[in-house]
Amino acid sequence: MDWILWGSTLSPFALKVEAMLRFARVPYRWLPAQGRFAEALRFARRRRALVAGRIALTSPEPDPLDEFPLVPFLFGPRGENLYDSSAIGAWLDAQGMTRDAPLAPTGDAALRFAVQLVDEALDEVGLYLVHHNRWVVAARDNDAGPRLAREMRPLLGPFAAVLARSFPARQVRRLPYLFSVAPLDGQGSDLPQRLRPPARAGFPPTHALLDEAWTQLVAALEPLLAAQPFLFGDRFTLADASVYGQLGMNRADPSANARLRERAPGVHAWVERIARGDLAGHRAEGALALGPSHAPLLAWVGSTFVPLMQQNHDAWQRHRAAGETRFNEAGFDAGRALYDGTLLGRPFRSVVKSFQVRVWRDLRRAWEALDVSAQSRIRALLPAGVGLHRDGATA
Repeated sequence: MDWILWGSTLSPFALKVEAMLRFARVPYRWLPAQGRFAEALRFARRRRALVAGRIALTSPEPDPLDEFPLVPFLFGPRGENLYDSSAIGAWLDAQGMTRDAPLAPTGDAALRFAVQLVDEALDEVGLYLVHHNRWVVAARDNDAGPRLAREMRPLLGPFAAVLARSFPARQVRRLPYLFSVAPLDGQGSDLPQRLRPPARAGFPPTHALLDEAWTQLVAALEPLLAAQPFLFGDRFTLADASVYGQLGMNRADPSANARLRERAPGVHAWVERIARGDLAGHRAEGALALGPSHAPLLAWVGSTFVPLMQQNHDAWQRHRAAGETRFNEAGFDAGRALYDGTLLGRPFRSVVKSFQVRVWRDLRRAWEALDVSAQSRIRALLPAGVGLHRDGATA
């Protein structure tokens, strides 16, 4: 009665789901990697049917602002069809599969919101950092292409060899969409042309911005994880799953992994512990708390994720009012729905991402549902002037 985690260990979101399944003690297998051709083909067809709308999702409810991701999907033994890592965590909680220790803790509204805030921040901003680490920092020594080919071989057979070469080139081409823009004077001249981090005319370079954001993140995490086993105390939460999924993506990228081990050895050891499945402290009596020690992490969220979501949301409103309908990667490739912004005092250019509008909308609703006391506790840990009001403005 295994569950099927459809995806790849190269995906931070699939790693996040794997950690949650381990925490919930849900038996699972990876597909296609751990299956045979017929089984892999059957689930590949099931995924395509879901994306096409021919069969129903169990969770979450479809939202027109979202895009179906390539991975991960979670398929249950009784016909359950799930996608979106955070929604999968919420579903595991709702079904009682996390027993008395929910991934999104109950009983303390401010703590629950902080867990959600960190989860969403790592899903959005963290994704940019770790892709940059793989394809720029570890451009010369990552073997992501061959690893993906091995995982896909049960489904693709001999054609997986084509993937080993084409996947890295595709991901490097996508770097500007994923916020990583090289300087115009070039970088990586010793690399094959197809693997050189790309610049983009009219786009400010963002490598220094991403390096600074990553450095600030791991600096905020290091003392927190030195003092306690998990981000919010004695047990694992959705926030731990998200941080692990993103940073764990670079475990197999030698230069990026060495960079984390050197800059934040405690965080590196924590990632390795989670990767081994060591989730001790999962019991209900594991204490969780939100306090001053979380100020550096929430300051990072408030200086990166919050302004990025605000600027994306404002740009979405402007473009939508002007009649624009093409967003996300399709818009980026067409040079449409672009906007200019500033993050950590540095300029950037990006495309409006409608799924980030949905994330921001959901977070603001959660914020507005908090009472004054809970909001005050969160504000005390955020940088001055940062808020989450419906209009997207700071408060």
